[in-house]
Amino acid sequence: MSIERERGSGGERATDREVSSTRESLLVGPDSDVGPVLSVVLPTLNEEEGVQLCIERIKEAAETLEVTFEIVVSDSSTDRTPEIARELGAIVVEPEEAGYGNAYKYAFEHVRGDFVAIGDADTTYDFAELPKLVEVAVERDADMVMGSRLEGDIKPGAMPTLHQYVGNPLLTRFLNTFYDAGVSDAHSGMRVIRRESLEELDLRSGGMEFASEMIMDAAEKGMKIEEVPITYHERVGEATLDSFSDGWRHVKFMLTNAPGYLFTLPAAAFGVLGLLVIAASFQGLQVGEATFGLQTLIVGVLFAIVGYQVGTLALFSSVAANPIRQPSDPITNVIHDYFTLETGATFGVVVFALGAACLAYSVVAWTITGYAAVPPVEWNLVAMGGVVIGVQTVFNSFFLSLIVHHDD
Repeated sequence: MSIERERGSGGERATDREVSSTRESLLVGPDSDVGPVLSVVLPTLNEEEGVQLCIERIKEAAETLEVTFEIVVSDSSTDRTPEIARELGAIVVEPEEAGYGNAYKYAFEHVRGDFVAIGDADTTYDFAELPKLVEVAVERDADMVMGSRLEGDIKPGAMPTLHQYVGNPLLTRFLNTFYDAGVSDAHSGMRVIRRESLEELDLRSGGMEFASEMIMDAAEKGMKIEEVPITYHERVGEATLDSFSDGWRHVKFMLTNAPGYLFTLPAAAFGVLGLLVIAASFQGLQVGEATFGLQTLIVGVLFAIVGYQVGTLALFSSVAANPIRQPSDPITNVIHDYFTLETGATFGVVVFALGAACLAYSVVAWTITGYAAVPPVEWNLVAMGGVVIGVQTVFNSFFLSLIVHHDD
């Protein structure tokens, strides 16, 4: 019976399916003395319409591979999903917390196979294709093998057009840019990973961003990731995704775990632009009919201060947040290696003193001339910027010292 025919039955359970004794003999339970080679994890939330078909396809895959296997269903359903799964020989566990990531993390504590396969139980993934992923993991010695929908066959109605041509490619591009993962479909839910590699990952997300975190952490740890084209089918049952909300959660998660891109690059852009504008303003540079002068100097000083402030956020986040991808720019590395409260505070005091001295000189000169000659405003603006940065540096040094001390 084809997957299309079973879907066309309106989601009814395929009770007429004949399961071979070979398949059943390969399926091991939690108390079996025989250890599984393959563990398949299904997170379920009211998937009674599709879970049976998925389990039957998993059994087909195990028969093709000729390996012992177990099926772990991590369930938070209120319908008959867990009962159906148990009837078909699956191990059903109930995570303590709701959420896509929490379901997987809880299930991972119960898996015993050398390889762990994951996928949704809504029939969008054809688990009969699992052998392709497992074989690539073995033949290419890959830590993780992902099924690529975008490089494979997406059936009509299986994926919204916006997701297929905009959302998923764009999020994948972000992830590849930030983490050098080199994948074509970052949010495919069908994957096979070696259990020893899985145990090396530090997976903390409880929601949908878990899918991104797995690739991000694997790429950052230098694991070998391969891809295999797969077929993506139309789901059965009600969708539980919120396109914009879940998409934003992925973007937010990727950015907050890559402070080098979130903070360092904008800081460098603001800082360099600010210095260029300051230099152009002192030179009175003219571009077309526009002339750089006092007004642009104000903007340049503000940009320089903003760049400095954003740059310190990159440093704080790398120490306090333990992101997946640490900032690796030279300035951050030098501060990490040589920072002490004394050196930071001293540098801040020196910058503050230089700015304050310049301002004091202007006030004295103004007083000596009987308040007649107005001091150069341009230098006073730069001096004020130095005072601000100096004060920030002193207090930032104390704050960074507190973070480092607390982390130790």
